Amino acid sequence: MLEVSRVNSAYGRAHILYDLSLSAKRGEVVVLLGRNGAGKSTTLKTLIGLVRALSGEISFGGRRIEQFEPYQIARLGLGYVPEERRIFTDLSVMENLEVGRQAPRAGAPQWTPEKLFQLFPNLAGMRDRPGASMSGGEQQMLTIARTLMGNPSAILLDEPSEGLAPVIVEQMARTILELKQEGLCVLLSEQNLHFANLVADRAYIIEKGHIRYQGTMAELAADDNMRAAYLSI
Repeated sequence: MLEVSRVNSAYGRAHILYDLSLSAKRGEVVVLLGRNGAGKSTTLKTLIGLVRALSGEISFGGRRIEQFEPYQIARLGLGYVPEERRIFTDLSVMENLEVGRQAPRAGAPQWTPEKLFQLFPNLAGMRDRPGASMSGGEQQMLTIARTLMGNPSAILLDEPSEGLAPVIVEQMARTILELKQEGLCVLLSEQNLHFANLVADRAYIIEKGHIRYQGTMAELAADDNMRAAYLSI
């Protein structure tokens, strides 16, 4: 579903990603792990087109997208949930969902507000509540729900567990596993190894813009040296 080959990215003169390669399949959850500043968010922004790749190839559903604009990539069915959430705080839950609506697409799950309220029961009782009156966890749920209204076949989640209460983190983990069951391809960036262990099939570790590790979560759990070198504080 997603195939990234030898991608380089930069902010101005600051080179951030170096020959980065990774992949994620339909119905698979892949996590990009690393410390703050390692290049996780830049990776997702490069995939969605917010940061233009200097070189390399990005394929989504078999189609090259590295030269596309973000809106073109979104229309192809790649969803993106930013770390900053960026809901419309003056709009209600229902209005935020309508902003994200796209037509159903072949090969992707179809989402309606009612189906999303089953996925996010916390949102069901606050359909008319403005975004500004929601907690951080509720806003995170709304951001994901709004992205799903675009009926994506793959979704990028930037630090979905950051700043959330433990009970909301557990709910978020269940949500990601349900998205996997729906057949979505999920690529998320994370620092929370416990959360990654709950949801991910495979992991990549990024450090200073370089991929330092790739393997299953079970293999990473058994590799104390790798975790100590690149994930410990």
